[in-house]
Amino acid sequence: MELRISEKAKSISPSPTLAIDSKFKQMKQQGIPVVGFGAGEPDFDTPDNIKEAGITAIQENFTRYTPASGTIDLKRAICCKVKADTGLEYTTDNVIVCNGGKHALTNTFMAILNPGDEVIIPAPYWVSYPEMVKMADGVPVYIDTKEEDDFKFSIAQLKAACTEKTRALVLNTPSNPTGMVYNEEELKAIAEFAVAHQIYIIFDEIYEKLIYEGKHVNIATLNDEARKLTIIINGMAKTYAMTGWRIGYAVAEAPIIKAMSNIQSHATSNPNSIAQRASVEAINGDQSIIDVMKQEYVKRRDYMVERINSIDGLSCRVPHGAFYIFMNVKEVLNKEHYGKMIRTASDLCEDILERALVAMVPSEGFGIDGYVRLSYATSMEVIQTGLDRIEAYLQGKCTK
Repeated sequence: MELRISEKAKSISPSPTLAIDSKFKQMKQQGIPVVGFGAGEPDFDTPDNIKEAGITAIQENFTRYTPASGTIDLKRAICCKVKADTGLEYTTDNVIVCNGGKHALTNTFMAILNPGDEVIIPAPYWVSYPEMVKMADGVPVYIDTKEEDDFKFSIAQLKAACTEKTRALVLNTPSNPTGMVYNEEELKAIAEFAVAHQIYIIFDEIYEKLIYEGKHVNIATLNDEARKLTIIINGMAKTYAMTGWRIGYAVAEAPIIKAMSNIQSHATSNPNSIAQRASVEAINGDQSIIDVMKQEYVKRRDYMVERINSIDGLSCRVPHGAFYIFMNVKEVLNKEHYGKMIRTASDLCEDILERALVAMVPSEGFGIDGYVRLSYATSMEVIQTGLDRIEAYLQGKCTK
């Protein structure tokens, strides 16, 4: 019997970042001394007060179903957090708690898209955006950005990409994979365009607390009409080193949240009850972890930028947020290394992993050629070792 797979499932590509991370972890388990720049998660431990809140939840038997869209306590905490950060007033009807930020995005696309609706996605983009759109029967439409423009799109490009079928724009700031941040003036122009064309703004601000120069501006604050069209996506993972706890959320107009809640009630029911209780503590409790992480990330970023730009054939811009370097490798492509022609970033990453034992993420999965994403959410020792190995590889000194 032939096993049949749906055409939709066949059209969905696996996550290249998770694939790289999985291979890296497998090599580590085999005792291979590989170092990795692939992980998109903080290397800090979840703060003790958050862990203790989770333990207390278990001890108090807070281990049963909660409302499908999240507990009232956590929704209230999110409303207070958004008001403190932005001045915007939301009620619990405007909030859904999901099984991670990915789930919040998936629910969003499921709730707002009809078959054939288009979603504009600037490239380079986080690898999952296009696949999520396709899973919701939408059509991803890409805007290609340039390094000399800090990987930001112009209003002219946005206008050219917009059609009668355009339903939404994905805006990720600070950006994964580039670390670039849209400023207030740029966001105002985008908000005005979205309002004029009545398209949703899916505002992914998961790295909002990890900004090193300038400030984070939420596009929903710029005018009332933009607020109605904005679907804010956020979560616990990056800010509080809670990747494995799987709590994300969306904030939007009540009809959108209701539609997302209906979908979630059938797909997954509620997010983990224990993780929800811990997330209340994360939002309401001691915030000092954020400054500790930011200070360390700045040190790592500055070292990596200086070091990369000192290596022949490599270059990068200074990212202003998140914890990624988007390294330009175009000068070392279409050349022979160790007797092998290296034509693409994927070829380069594969050969460096094999010969130099360094795991990196090639840019093809982010919708652009000629770059490699390096995460500095890892120790300075790993960063130094990894860059030493990359430099040795490019100098022809790898003996493997």
